[in-house]
Amino acid sequence: MTKKLPYEKKIFWSYQKGVMSMAFSKDVIMQKVQRFGGAMFTPVIMFGVFGIFVGISILCNNPMILGSIAEEGTAWHNFWYIVEQGSWTVFNQMALLFCIGLPIGLAKKENARAAMESFLIFMIFNYFIQAMMTLWGPDFGVDFSKAAGAGTGLTMIANIKTLDTGIVGAIIVASISVYLHDKLFDVNVPEYMGIFKGSSLVVVAGFGLMIPVAYIFCLVWPQVQAVIASLQVFLTSAGVFGVWLYTFLERFLIPTGLHHFIYLPFIFGPAIVDNGIQPYWLEHIKEFAESTKPLIELFPQGGFALHGNSKLFGCPGIALAIYATAKPERRKRIGALVFPAAAVALFCGITEPLEFTFLFIAPALFAVHAVLAATLAATMYTFGVTGYFGGGLLDSALFQNWIPLWANHSGTYITQIIIGLCFTAIYFFVFRFLIIHFDFKTPGRGEDAGGDKLFTKADYKAQQGQGGAAGGAVAASGDERDIKAALFLQDLGGKSNIVDVTNCATRLRVTVKDDSKIASVATFTEHGAHGLVHNGRAIQVIVGLSVPQVRERFEALVNSPDPEPVPTTPAPSAAPAPASVKTDEHVAIKAVVSGKVIDMSEVPDEMFSQKMMGDGVAIEPTEDTIKAPADAEITMVMDDSKHAVGLKFANGAEMLIHIGIDTVNLKGDGFELLTKSGAKVKAGDPLVKIDRKVIKDAGYKDVVVMAITNSGDFPQMKKETGKKVKATEDTVISL
Repeated sequence: MTKKLPYEKKIFWSYQKGVMSMAFSKDVIMQKVQRFGGAMFTPVIMFGVFGIFVGISILCNNPMILGSIAEEGTAWHNFWYIVEQGSWTVFNQMALLFCIGLPIGLAKKENARAAMESFLIFMIFNYFIQAMMTLWGPDFGVDFSKAAGAGTGLTMIANIKTLDTGIVGAIIVASISVYLHDKLFDVNVPEYMGIFKGSSLVVVAGFGLMIPVAYIFCLVWPQVQAVIASLQVFLTSAGVFGVWLYTFLERFLIPTGLHHFIYLPFIFGPAIVDNGIQPYWLEHIKEFAESTKPLIELFPQGGFALHGNSKLFGCPGIALAIYATAKPERRKRIGALVFPAAAVALFCGITEPLEFTFLFIAPALFAVHAVLAATLAATMYTFGVTGYFGGGLLDSALFQNWIPLWANHSGTYITQIIIGLCFTAIYFFVFRFLIIHFDFKTPGRGEDAGGDKLFTKADYKAQQGQGGAAGGAVAASGDERDIKAALFLQDLGGKSNIVDVTNCATRLRVTVKDDSKIASVATFTEHGAHGLVHNGRAIQVIVGLSVPQVRERFEALVNSPDPEPVPTTPAPSAAPAPASVKTDEHVAIKAVVSGKVIDMSEVPDEMFSQKMMGDGVAIEPTEDTIKAPADAEITMVMDDSKHAVGLKFANGAEMLIHIGIDTVNLKGDGFELLTKSGAKVKAGDPLVKIDRKVIKDAGYKDVVVMAITNSGDFPQMKKETGKKVKATEDTVISL
């Protein structure tokens, strides 16, 4: 039965007895778009690093800067030539990078296998195009006999001559591959067809689907290339206004996460030049460096890569304005908050920590910021500034512009710096005026100073009483990222409120079920966030550069079978003490279900495989009844989802029996609970009955985890793995 979600204008697909039903919701569309944008960042993050490598290697081989040591034929030149060739890897293989990188952020399960499947399907796609073009090229309006290269519409990918679809083809094929992966990877096939299971089934489906997809590309893409060529001419001729509009949208859409869809076609796609502005700029940087012609004549398209100037010159002005308008007694604290954030924007090009400091207190200021950023870029372009300035000082300005081109283009860059510093002052005075005039409660101006403070480890440790069993364990770990994850989960309404989670460079992107449960911005700030984007059920927590690590811990908590992490009071003194553990008392723990026993490290869930819930084993079941592995007391059952049971044995060992991976999402469907919390059970007593077909048809694994949650107290614990066992007969763990 399809369960309707508690919000209007829902979008959902449900399959029930062959009936498909669909409705639309802008919330869900926004969630999908944001997830896709976050996934795009997986490959994009590589370009900044390799851009620095290319810039440095070209710089070191420039005789105009280093003299005769950099002349061709010297050992110095040869070394940096080798470095340069390696540095071009991501730019020369952008299509492959996107087809492999996108599934890592987009697939909902087994991301590594999804990446491999996407690569294979993309190769199949290009081989099909090569074959069709070889046979029928003239019918598609393509002279396929020409050598692949710039301006021909053809390219070489992994030694395959094919249509030059840039990153667009890779993104489309990768998206199709991820869709097939999520639908087919866990489909159960008969044993005699086992070779077609998992990744094989996905690739076989992709093989068949790529035939019509490749044909459609052969039919349509030559016309698309003609449109792109016309678009390039139009955008280049748009001049100052085009630069202003592009830069405004790139900044203005940051709170929604949709800015990825603005800059990607320009910087890495064919919107303005083939293969994108950054690769084109780096390919021609030596030529530009040696020329005495104005850069605006050499590369007018570079106006669409000036958006990073607001990071270099605008963010310091904003930080100064927030500092200057703070109450005198709180300026020291505010300086410690905003100046490091401004430094991150200046040097690394990461602006969110600063921008989201004021965005939700005074949204009007962010709109002003977008206008000023666009005006800054347009002004520079008017005065002849162009190039690749998409990042900060280190990842774009210094090594990809100023240093290699300074000898012949210093005038352009001096003009850029003068205009930039003028805009730093403009930013400062405009923001200072608006903050004071409208009494915006930017950091340091509110009545509550608590919202201003930087979140320190001491602040986190003060929350150690929160989080239930899971939360207490994280707080006790003392790891700041563990505590952040637990507090953010609490602020987002608990793990039962979480639908989906991903991340980009600085933001934890979460889809929630009920956005009315979301805590205030001040609460998130107090718990270490730089800010919060609340866009319906699509939530973005601004974490900072540690977001990948926080996301890992957040997901581990969400997927944990522990009770809901909620604020609790300290445990009563009557609670069992660690002394109740009797390590000298032997307990033989039998298999809870018949099947093949595997080691905990093989469980396809990071929470268990990394033994976050303790060591133990898991069983791939061949029957449907989960039984008590020894005499024990039932300490916990998941009444709603019925997929997990906690036990305590006579020697004090505690076990979690967790049935399936992510089966909490089934909300009890396919599970029948046969015991209750507090019950005393004997070895062999039935605990849970499962419908394995329901679990597998829903796309989940039915592996049964047996985790000793206090395994650290039993260093002599022995496990039996890699064999078939019978429930309640074969010992799998000895304590």
